[in-house]
Amino acid sequence: MSEPRATEVAIDERRARRLARRRASRERRRRVQDATGAARGQVRSAVGLVTTPARQGFGSVRGWTEERRSWTYPLLAILAFGLAVILPLIPTWIPLPDWLQRALSGASLARFAMFALFALGLNVVVGFAGLLDLGYVAFWAIGSYTAAVLTGAASYSIAVSSGTATLADKPVWQSWMWFIIPAAIVVAVVSGVILGSPTLRLRGDYLAIVTLGFGEIVRILAVNLDSLTNGPRGVQSIPHPEITLGPLDIQFGIFTDNKYYWLFLVFVVLWIVAITLLDRSRIGRAWVAIREDEVAAASMGVPVVRMKLAAFAIGACTAGVGGVIYAWQVNFVNPPTFSVIQSILILSMVVIGGMGSIPGAILGAALVALLPEIFRGFTDYRFFVFGLALVLVMIFRPQGLWPSKRRRQELLGHMPEDHLPDLVEETRPLEDVIEESDVEEP
Repeated sequence: MSEPRATEVAIDERRARRLARRRASRERRRRVQDATGAARGQVRSAVGLVTTPARQGFGSVRGWTEERRSWTYPLLAILAFGLAVILPLIPTWIPLPDWLQRALSGASLARFAMFALFALGLNVVVGFAGLLDLGYVAFWAIGSYTAAVLTGAASYSIAVSSGTATLADKPVWQSWMWFIIPAAIVVAVVSGVILGSPTLRLRGDYLAIVTLGFGEIVRILAVNLDSLTNGPRGVQSIPHPEITLGPLDIQFGIFTDNKYYWLFLVFVVLWIVAITLLDRSRIGRAWVAIREDEVAAASMGVPVVRMKLAAFAIGACTAGVGGVIYAWQVNFVNPPTFSVIQSILILSMVVIGGMGSIPGAILGAALVALLPEIFRGFTDYRFFVFGLALVLVMIFRPQGLWPSKRRRQELLGHMPEDHLPDLVEETRPLEDVIEESDVEEP
């Protein structure tokens, strides 16, 4: 055999071996995928067999509740609020394991209620209006620094840093300081409008990048504005609030005081009522239209930019209120608190709970805020266990733990049969339509 012919044969053999290896690799991948799919199907079938009786029972109870929703829903809301109020008192009444005592401590519950408030606000932006906001922590920072500046704690901290402060200069609580909450709402809303006006014409990833930049800009400003925020040293001695009404004198203590949880809880309830009313109004329907198809919504006359600004403003004022109460609680704020990881954490609460769902946002906040405390006994491994739990939730419940009906139908890819119109009964035979028509031929 000639040398060129031998070379061609060798090349063909190498090519054949490569093709054989590729086919074998594809076959192995296919077998692994089939085995993985079969195992996943078996696990889901086993879980379904175990949970089917519970789901059926829950479905019957839910149907009975839906039929009597005029009085069952208010009753359930009152019971849920009452249970939430007594949560921090339960460890003092009955003995509980250490992990549950940590989860029901005043500091842990206040952190949960604060993040529930933030999740409700971000849910309006992400879940209702469909705007991806990665700079939500900026409005939290704006609320906290508004409280720090208006209470006089910022100027006192600057004087302490320069060595000119005295004990008499330390700020104390005054009754007018309750008006810091509406002031923070105004500042946060104005900031949200300033951010939204030039940027809300962007969509998707571009909007996410702009909001991420806004969050970092606010944090960097807090670091560099030494004359206003005391820079990286932070603001200290923010006075704790008090409630004085005649003989009633309620003083809030350190950050573990249960009163902060109850104060957060009041605003969570107020925001739940306000957001529910907005969701059922024309504004809520406009948000749904923008989230589903912005171009179609604009063509139908929906004021897209105005509705986006409204969503941003509502989310911003929610974070502003939470930031004020947070500053009162911890007595100290500094720029590293408001890092981008906090925005991602709040966004994960909304996604895990179920986008567009009010109870889902609260459930997601409870899961993300309280699970690290529950797993604190694992010391070095608690964040690994916490992350594993979140991954499992997203694998088996991609629509969220408590999704809205619309979101559930979008992810499942079909409409439940009981929501479909009975087209068979409504459709009439073509012959009947022709016989009843009185159209004359030309």
